[in-house]
Amino acid sequence: MITLCLACNSDKKEEEKLVRPVKFQQVGYEGNAEVRTFSGTARADKVINLSFRSLGIVSQLDMKLGQQVKKGQLLSKLDNVQARLNYETAVASLNSAESQMNTAKLSLNRVRSLYEKGSSSLSDFEAAKNSFKTAQQSFESAKRSVAIQQDQIQYGYLYASADGVISSVAVELDENVSSGQIIGVLNAGTDMEISLGLPESVINGVSEGMMVDIDFSSIPATKFKGKVTEVSPAVDVNTTTYPVRITVTDPSSEIKTGMTANVTFDFSNKEIGKRDLIVPAQAVGEDSEGRFVFLVEDDGEITIVKKQRVTIGALSSEGFEIKSGLQAGQKIATAGLQTLLDGQEVQLQSK
Repeated sequence: MITLCLACNSDKKEEEKLVRPVKFQQVGYEGNAEVRTFSGTARADKVINLSFRSLGIVSQLDMKLGQQVKKGQLLSKLDNVQARLNYETAVASLNSAESQMNTAKLSLNRVRSLYEKGSSSLSDFEAAKNSFKTAQQSFESAKRSVAIQQDQIQYGYLYASADGVISSVAVELDENVSSGQIIGVLNAGTDMEISLGLPESVINGVSEGMMVDIDFSSIPATKFKGKVTEVSPAVDVNTTTYPVRITVTDPSSEIKTGMTANVTFDFSNKEIGKRDLIVPAQAVGEDSEGRFVFLVEDDGEITIVKKQRVTIGALSSEGFEIKSGLQAGQKIATAGLQTLLDGQEVQLQSK
């Protein structure tokens, strides 16, 4: 009886099989999701970099962060010492040129009178005319120089070119600045926009006028609507993405420049174009013979995994691009590749 019982227990142990649970995923295309979310940055739709058109020392600075300004309001000015000196020199040159022109005109009138009476030669008359013409040209040039120097003085004054809010001040009082140096930033737009970059896998599904959903982590429980206003036809070499701009159609004062936005696109019924097969990076293994994945297949009443050789391409945020070895719709294991064996029976778990 003892021998029979031991034999029974041994048979029960042999019947118990260890079926390993595995997570799996269907092979799909890059950018296959109909709803995709990308990160962007909020900014005013009209941002003006403030700068002087001349150089000098800042003698007045009426700019503060968050300050509301009106169009034409004086924001800053330079000492303008050199510009004023140049203007005074130009005025002196103008006065001298005017005096020389008047003298040449009197001389011309006198020679003309003598020539008409026969008391002066034609060459003297022509020389007088040329002298007056030269003096007249010098006078006109001096007038233009005075106007230019007047503009140079005006270039030392910085006025707000539109109503808006000062979002940045980059200089201090008594600081020496150069022409074109940005001394502040004026947010002059009435709307807010989101700037972001999209990968080539979805860019063909985006067009001007497309509506999107927007939310901000800094503004919880609030959703905004947006409309695509610009889609770049060329890739940005620095980010390898296509720049896109979106205008917030229901703006709020809570949205501040620089806030991170989550922009959700709905690509339902959009033809995105030819895409590559993609699998998660963790689903691809490597051994002495190369890269592989574990296909999940039904074998009668059981499910097994089968080692499948693949050729991979580039790695993206979605995973490895598959050049060969797989087809869309096939199931692959996505975890625990190191412990799986070719032909092993498994139990499927949702991913």
